[in-house]
Amino acid sequence: MSLLIAVLIVLAVAVFWVVSLYNGLVGLRNQFRNAFAQIDVQLKRRYDLIPNLVETVKGYMKHEQDTLEKVIAARNSAYSSQQKLASDPGNPQEMKKLMAAEGQLQGSLSRLLAVSESYPELRSSENMARLQEELASTENKISFARQAYNDSATSYNNGREMFPTSLIAAMFHFAPAELWEITNVVERDAVKVKFT
Repeated sequence: MSLLIAVLIVLAVAVFWVVSLYNGLVGLRNQFRNAFAQIDVQLKRRYDLIPNLVETVKGYMKHEQDTLEKVIAARNSAYSSQQKLASDPGNPQEMKKLMAAEGQLQGSLSRLLAVSESYPELRSSENMARLQEELASTENKISFARQAYNDSATSYNNGREMFPTSLIAAMFHFAPAELWEITNVVERDAVKVKFT
């Protein structure tokens, strides 16, 4: 009888231990998903600003239609990738697609802003200045959100890879979280400021 009680106690402790490890992984996974939701909010804000920016510059940059179309195409591609990833933030393939689309969007936005510098009337436009300021503010918020996401994803990945939690992660198919890495080489470069 005492042997049966001892076996039941050991089993109960083992079950509670497994449940505790499982719940810890669920908590870490929910943290990185929440961190992605914060990026998601800022990306949506940027995606909403881009059509306003294009409309503002369209009247001044009639000869730059190709640049404007590339910005809109890159925005639409990034928005589509973001929508797919928002439904499953743990999907590594969709995260890579979003990172690539965001890199293209950053490149086309940079080209648009560089080209807009050659239009003095556009540079002095109050609406353009306001949009650029909002865009810069949003980019800063996206950077902070990406950092928080990467911190949460790293904590989750560490939790799922460390023994003995790795056994539970494998048993219940906890997939690794993809870090948000810079895919566009231009983003890695420091911003060059010119005083003219």
